[in-house]
Amino acid sequence: MVLELHVWGPAFSLPSIDAQCLAAIAYFSLVVPKDRWVLIASSDPSVSPSNELPALRNGNTWVSRFSNIVDYLRQYSDGEWQLDGELSGLKRADSIAFSSFIEARGQPLLDLSLYVSSRNYFANTSPAYAAILQWPNQWIIPPKVRSAAKARTEHLGLSSLDLVAVEEQKERERSAAVTTGQIPKNLIQRPRDTVSSLLGRTSQQHQFKLDALTTDVFELLETLLADKPYLLTEDRATGLDCLVLGYLSLALFPELPHPWLRDAIRSKAPKLARYTERMRRTCFGSSVTVSDAFKDGNNNIADAVSLPWKAPERVSFTAIGSTLLNTLADATPILKDLRVSKRLREAAESPDSGFSREESKAVTEYARAKKTDLLVSIASVAAGIAALVGYAFHVGLLTVGNPDEEEEEAYEGYEGDGTVEGLSGMQAGDFLSVL
Repeated sequence: MVLELHVWGPAFSLPSIDAQCLAAIAYFSLVVPKDRWVLIASSDPSVSPSNELPALRNGNTWVSRFSNIVDYLRQYSDGEWQLDGELSGLKRADSIAFSSFIEARGQPLLDLSLYVSSRNYFANTSPAYAAILQWPNQWIIPPKVRSAAKARTEHLGLSSLDLVAVEEQKERERSAAVTTGQIPKNLIQRPRDTVSSLLGRTSQQHQFKLDALTTDVFELLETLLADKPYLLTEDRATGLDCLVLGYLSLALFPELPHPWLRDAIRSKAPKLARYTERMRRTCFGSSVTVSDAFKDGNNNIADAVSLPWKAPERVSFTAIGSTLLNTLADATPILKDLRVSKRLREAAESPDSGFSREESKAVTEYARAKKTDLLVSIASVAAGIAALVGYAFHVGLLTVGNPDEEEEEAYEGYEGDGTVEGLSGMQAGDFLSVL
């Protein structure tokens, strides 16, 4: 059976816009024969039960995340399709440690460079998503991805690489200056620094903050690489090489208006930059375009490393309706919280969650408790509203009556013949007396 690797589609001349997807593609290109797998740029996490990409499909079996896909390939092929089989125990420990390191430290750098920066995001990243997504996902997914990137980098204390944020900061500074005469200086909140403002300043303190974001990653990997052709071995790539390639490719190759991350890797780790360029040619071949992903078969027969693309299926009307309904539900406060709890529980109970049995149980119980608390809150609010409405009826603020009966009561004082002629025979003074 042919394996299907579902990924986010091409961008920046790379076969995917996502680092984990690039890592999975690199691994497949090195270990799996071309006639045994196809690459599908579905660019839709909902194709996978775990709602994640990359996702490997083998019949009815789905596996997501790079590390889980690597383990599945090893088991599926009885150890034939693996890169780390000959590593010693120490090398395996190094591979696990550095893999965790690049995922923890590399992703925030990509978030800042490609998503948080409004200059880079609106000029390059957002159009790249628009080219690989079908309607209506091209309007829904990119803002969600950017919001997630901002949330992941919030702990860095650098709110954005955003020129808009800089203008907002200047406006806050001007507003603070205007009110200085009315509010004591110690009560005026200083605007929070952004990475854009840090880049625009020459002070050593701010430059150190920026350097620390890149030095921790690039110089450490440069030291690990040394003069070897690969990060851990002299003769062959490992899973760590594939994972590092995924993250460094998105740091080095995108042509951005504000290429601070690319400049950092080239200046601080030139060997690492050359290594990334070489690994890219080995694993991905020539430059990849969006059109390559939407036609079946190898893009260039003469290219030995051309990727086995298979065109994704066209989105159905049912899928479009489901996307719109899910988006509406995620935008509704109560439904959003309920869905988050459900996804958290499903992720914890998934076989490829990566949690231990105790961790999975703890997360599941937390998700259920959160759902219960939310339902109790909803019931409390509903009971409060019902009590308020009942009290309003009790004191007469609200009444339920028959409009016809009220109209009859309004005319009880009129002594006419009850006909239209009777009304017409009234004198003006009599009519006014009735009123």
